[in-house]
Amino acid sequence: MADPAMREDSMPAGGPKVLDFHFDFGSPNAYFAHRVLPGIAARTGATIRYVPVLLGGIFKATNNRSPFEAFAGVRNKLDYERLEIRRFIEKHGLTRFQMNPHFPVNTLLLMRGAVAADKAGRLAPYVEAGFHHMWEEPKKMADPAVFRAAMDASGLDGAAILESAQAADVKAQLIANTEASVGRGAFGVPTFFIGRDMFFGKDRLRDVEEALQRP
Repeated sequence: MADPAMREDSMPAGGPKVLDFHFDFGSPNAYFAHRVLPGIAARTGATIRYVPVLLGGIFKATNNRSPFEAFAGVRNKLDYERLEIRRFIEKHGLTRFQMNPHFPVNTLLLMRGAVAADKAGRLAPYVEAGFHHMWEEPKKMADPAVFRAAMDASGLDGAAILESAQAADVKAQLIANTEASVGRGAFGVPTFFIGRDMFFGKDRLRDVEEALQRP
């Protein structure tokens, strides 16, 4: 995970480019990005740094809402959003995706768990498990018992993660990550940073790849 204060002036000069991916498991678009980013990394040689943030905290800080709330009263808008999701799924072959019947899910536990997993050097398998149990075999991951069983099923120690997620330094780190994300310009997820350049949303992944390919 990247230092939440990491900015363009602290990026290494030369060498492979680094893409910071600010994510929250509660966003289906973050799931889509997670599934597409490995291909982008392979084609560009970029390093992907996963930065756990709390989407609810970003929304509160920026007075933002999810598209499903913001456009609920706009005729035809959500139908078109669903159409774009279907197109994205078909384009990238993301056939394992299932809409979570518990959406929107409170992701505070999941995101604290991500910080705890990162501190333990287990962020990658935890991220895979989190997205899987949110959007491929969807569950109510805000429920500690469900969370523990899901993580155990993915080969992780659910009880240990639950315990470490309550540590004061873990809670503080998630807050710091979220505040730093807003400070860099984020207003939702998925948000991507390449140095000082910010890109928002799964529909900007083409621009992200083009930016990573530039000298």
